[in-house]
Amino acid sequence: MNSSDIEVSFTRFSSPLGWLMLASTEMGLCIIQFCGKERPSEVCMRTQLQKVLPPADLRADKTPLRDAVKALRHYFGKRCPLPRLPLDLSRGTGFQQKVWAALCSIPFGETRTYGEVAKMIGQPRAARAVGRACGLNPLPIVVPCHRVTAQNDKLGGYTGGIHIKQALLTHEEQSLA
Repeated sequence: MNSSDIEVSFTRFSSPLGWLMLASTEMGLCIIQFCGKERPSEVCMRTQLQKVLPPADLRADKTPLRDAVKALRHYFGKRCPLPRLPLDLSRGTGFQQKVWAALCSIPFGETRTYGEVAKMIGQPRAARAVGRACGLNPLPIVVPCHRVTAQNDKLGGYTGGIHIKQALLTHEEQSLA
């Protein structure tokens, strides 16, 4: 199968953090992007996807993303952990995939430092590389890179902005209270 044969379905989702764009392949959810307060148009979403994905057959079709949307609604509305969803993380390197798998093991409402994640994957000196892998995470929220902080509980960076990272951590903290 060549890359132009890959079908990617996409839709948008209104969350308490603003609009999210979701995309999936037949393997599973492959992209979540923060879009801000303005509802993204189909043209805008298509343009964004063309920037980050290899050539693909892009389809504005929410049906394949129904479970992901339902899971995100529950996460934000019922304040509960996300269920396991089929994910397509195939665009990451082997190292990135190890990091992203480790992130998925961090319990809801808890945090780990970049150094702790590096130790989790058996590479204790790779804290900076872990930070880069977190920054390249294509599935924020679902692959919870927001649960990774710098030393001394400083937030570090976040793809959607520090305010979104803080909002996600506060959301999970309040859910456990």
